[in-house]
Amino acid sequence: MIDFSNLEKYRENNRIEAKKAMGGLPGSIWETYSAFANTHGGIILLGVEEWPDKTLHTIDLPDPDRLIKEFWDIANNPNKTSVNLLSSKDVFVQEVDGDHIVVINVPRAERSYRPVYVDGNPLSTYRRNGEGDYKCTKEEYQAMVRDASVKTQDMLVLNEMDMSVFNKESVRSYRQRMRLSRPGHVWEALEDEDFLMKLGAVGIGSDGKKHPTSAGLLMFGNEYDIVREYNAYFLDYQEQYDADTRWTDRIISSSGDWSGNVYDFYFRVYNKLTQDIKVPFKMEGGARVDDTSVHQALREALANCLVNADYYGRQGLVVIKKRDAITMSNPGNFRIEIDTAKSGGVSDPRNGTMLKMFNLIDIGERAGSGIPNIFRVWREQGWTAPVISENFDPDRIMLSLAFKKSDDKKATIKSDDKKVTIKSARQKNEIITYLTDHVSAKNTDIAELLGVKSTRVKQLLKELLDEGVVVAEGNNKNRVYKLKR
Repeated sequence: MIDFSNLEKYRENNRIEAKKAMGGLPGSIWETYSAFANTHGGIILLGVEEWPDKTLHTIDLPDPDRLIKEFWDIANNPNKTSVNLLSSKDVFVQEVDGDHIVVINVPRAERSYRPVYVDGNPLSTYRRNGEGDYKCTKEEYQAMVRDASVKTQDMLVLNEMDMSVFNKESVRSYRQRMRLSRPGHVWEALEDEDFLMKLGAVGIGSDGKKHPTSAGLLMFGNEYDIVREYNAYFLDYQEQYDADTRWTDRIISSSGDWSGNVYDFYFRVYNKLTQDIKVPFKMEGGARVDDTSVHQALREALANCLVNADYYGRQGLVVIKKRDAITMSNPGNFRIEIDTAKSGGVSDPRNGTMLKMFNLIDIGERAGSGIPNIFRVWREQGWTAPVISENFDPDRIMLSLAFKKSDDKKATIKSDDKKVTIKSARQKNEIITYLTDHVSAKNTDIAELLGVKSTRVKQLLKELLDEGVVVAEGNNKNRVYKLKR
């Protein structure tokens, strides 16, 4: 991760922490250990100091081996750390320009080990942001505990609710779709209550009676019942075609004129997302096929967004459609590494029962091929690669799908869409990467980074502000930009 021959070019950031450690093992190292493990992982450097210009420089440690022994003694003490994630290869002495430093590689903890806390106190759980380590809120701690469970979140039987929470029209619609997808299925003749039991939407509670599960409530319940269990539950779809208005069309779960559940939201939104996509004329078995790989990828993306959301989390689930892009964001963070999700083959949905429900009507993938398929389709179309980002406090995942041709041709969504080049997307990604490694940046910093004029940077930052990726602080010459936390 670090080129030690050029250590001075690095800065302390989300993934690097430097400590002098001349007086022994610093006590604050365990807060950083917890923070890295609960965020993206990172490297702790002992025997390195940060100068006033923010550059890193080594200090020759007198006895690095003693520091390593002291570190291992404490790391293996369950009264100090809730779990030791490290192996011998993760802690070693490194020589840099004749000086000896200690390098500690802290991996991101698997969800079953999170939260990683210190001092035997679950409330001493930390995370990392650009400014250092911060103590997690109770909400963040509880979210990690929920994700650590072997059972997925939506398997919970809601003993305080009865069968009246189900929207009959939603259940009827789902059963009709399943008949079309799986004709002659053995559940087809069952009564609704028994069907929902087989589906996982109903379970037997502690009183021996039938009650809805979390999956059943979210998929087929009425919004006013859903918010009794999920206080922050909110589904929001916006079309933002006109710069002079906040949205030109909107669907929200709390409007009261429809059920407001996840199942109905999916089909209402999917139809909106695909209504402008041009479908090539294709015949199959004498009938026209009105489905394309782009349609399939959008189904995957929307289903992934819905089944991986933490519905206890803040800010709700938001889907925004613009003329040249679609963004989907949901509460919760990744249960596996982002790179692992992109490569495919590993599936660890937050709401596994809901995913099964979508699978039964031919929506979604269980084998972990959904995200790789989305990237493949965008690559085949010659569009800018999708961008997946993960934010903390509050925890959110965002998927950005841009309909931008690499040869600067107009996008497929609408014939009058603006021309946006691959270069713009790459420049915005460079800005995001820079702000990940730095607390903040001025317009001039980014202009120097990209090698462009400040007017160009202003346009790029405006787009990132509109997309909700960055925030601005201060006025005029003192204005700085940060990633939205």
